[in-house]
This record gives sequence, structure tokens and C-alpha cells, in this order.
Amino acid sequence: MAHGSHVTAVTYEGLCTFEFGIAVEVFGLARPEFDFPWYKFTVCAAERRPIAAVGGIMFSAPHGLEELSVADTIVVPGWRDIFEEPPAELCDALVSAQTRGARLVSICGGAFVLAAAGLLDGKSATTHWRFADELARRYPRISVRADKLYTDDGQILTAAGSAAGIDLCLHLVRKDYGVDVAYIVSQRLIAQPTREGGQSQFIPTPSKSVADPQLTKVMAWLASDLRKRVSISELAARVHLSERTLHRRFVDYTGKSPLEWLTVERLRRARLLLEHSDMSIEEIGCEAGYGNVEAFRRQFKARVGLAPSSYRTAFRFAET
Repeated sequence: MAHGSHVTAVTYEGLCTFEFGIAVEVFGLARPEFDFPWYKFTVCAAERRPIAAVGGIMFSAPHGLEELSVADTIVVPGWRDIFEEPPAELCDALVSAQTRGARLVSICGGAFVLAAAGLLDGKSATTHWRFADELARRYPRISVRADKLYTDDGQILTAAGSAAGIDLCLHLVRKDYGVDVAYIVSQRLIAQPTREGGQSQFIPTPSKSVADPQLTKVMAWLASDLRKRVSISELAARVHLSERTLHRRFVDYTGKSPLEWLTVERLRRARLLLEHSDMSIEEIGCEAGYGNVEAFRRQFKARVGLAPSSYRTAFRFAET
């Protein structure tokens, strides 16, 4: 994708203003901090009439669907109702754009527009976790990834719930302009360059009205010193449970297996130390329970999306 490529956002009656605003913020603002051409950003309307957006805003888009025939990247920022079929003219224009090589992007419920056009058949896609089951039920040829913040098929990309649109748009900037430029854009947004994990971390789990004393005790013991080298069998023995029962109780109580919970705690500790301490990467890896610094670097980057040193540079807390 060439620098200065043409990005068009599709508007519609009942426009989701936050999702639309993300596209404007990332692709439509002037970027005086850069000495090269930024994206050309335009707006088109799916329907030829004044648009009433969410929040009571009224506006008219300067272009109709013909704009999709010249755009390099097309953003569908949400959809007014996932149970309402999008206009056939919009679907046809999106298919034509995809056929000629345009990149198609959806945010949140916008995935239902791409799905209705048949553009997600045989592909992985995501949408807001509240809508994921409905997307999979209605369009069984789509591999719905409810755990992902976004998916990237190269030409077709989908973002999960609203704010995941920021993650996906920054991902596009990384693809088009590189990591350093995307980092500068994220600074202006005051957003993380990359976020750890998927949207599964935001899916509500049933609250526990009664604590599990056995698990609470063993979790506190583990968290008190993450350098402990302990096996699942040793943990199970410590609370007088079988390994299978320990695993089941952990998943029921925390939503994670014992190993996954411990990994999350170790990475949380590592992030805290990277943000607030002067310890070396090797010392932080050891403190977080990684005996091998290379293993720490690999897992940190795989989970967080940045190397430990890059994370420290991006999120170091400045003492005042």
C-alpha cells in the first residue's frame, strides 16, 4: 500500500459515531509531524439523504457509493442494526471494490455488512463478542474468532468491539508506514501501540458470590514470589485436590487454567517493573519467574506485542 493511499469511510443512517471517529482520527487528520504524504481521506454515504448519526448529529456526506470505485481502503465503521440487511447497492459496491483489489475494513458490527456481501465466506473474522454467536449462526461459512481484537486476511480486515477499531487502524498504519510511524500516531492518540490479549478478557464472567478459600490461598502463595518453580501436581497436593479438580476449579473461579493464570501474573509483574523500576531486562525476567531471559523476551513479545525494551520505552512511568 503506497504512502498517501486513499481511505474512504462509509456512512449510513444511524451511523455509529465512535467507530466513524476512529477512522477520521487515524486516517483523516493532518499529520504535520511527518514529512511524507499521509492518507487521502474521504467520506461516502450508503444512502443519498441527510444522515442522522447516533447522538443526534445530522450531516451530509460529500460522495455517494461511486467513491468506493476509487478508494484503496474502505472502512465500514459499525452498522446501525446487525439484524437489518444492508442495502444491496452497498454490498454490490463493496464486492466490486474487493474484486479490483481494494482493502476492506470493518469495525464492530460492520462485519455484518461484509458478511452480507459474501466477502467473509471462507475467512476468519471477528466482531463484538456480544454479536459473535449471531454472526456465526447466520453465516456458517465464516470462521468467527470471538477471542480476537482484530483479524487480518490481507485484503479484508475486521475489528471486534468499538475500541478494537483503534487497534486495527494502528495495525494498518504499521503495515503501510512501519512500526515507528504507528508508534507516533499512537502517542498522539494517547493509545497503546499494541494491546495484550484478545477481547476474551472483556467478556463478562459470572461473579462469584462465594470465595474459594483453597484457590484464594494458593493464588496468594504463588503471587507472593513468582520465582517459585512449581508443577501442577505440587499445586494440587498443596490444596489436597486432584490435578483434574484443581484445573476445573481454577477455570471456574478465574476463567483461566492454573498455568495461564500464572503466566498472566508473571507478565503483569514484568510490565509493572518495566514501567517503574531501573532493573535490567534480565533481572526483571528473573523476578517475574523466568529462569531464561530469552524465554522471557519471547513470551513477553508474543503476549504483549512488544519486546520488553520497547515496552519500557513506550510506557516508562516518569517520576515527578
